[in-house]
Amino acid sequence: MANIKSAIKRAKTSEKRRAHNAAMKSAMRTAIKKFEALVELKDVEKAKEAFAFATKKIDKAASKGLIHKNAANRYKSRLAKKLNSITA
Repeated sequence: MANIKSAIKRAKTSEKRRAHNAAMKSAMRTAIKKFEALVELKDVEKAKEAFAFATKKIDKAASKGLIHKNAANRYKSRLAKKLNSITA
């Protein structure tokens, strides 16, 4: 463990941020999985709602730097393709 006061504080804040980031990323992944499950069931209305929610989570993660913006766009593009496949 660190001895210097500032290093102790840095270790604490790093751990807090790590836990928060992990929770945000996990919520994003869960939203994506819920959307994909609804696509499998071909439930169009609920899938559209889930798509909007998942997109919001992905954008939030990208804006906070959890994932790269290009990765976020790639996720959203793939989800949109899946949504279009059941609506068409």
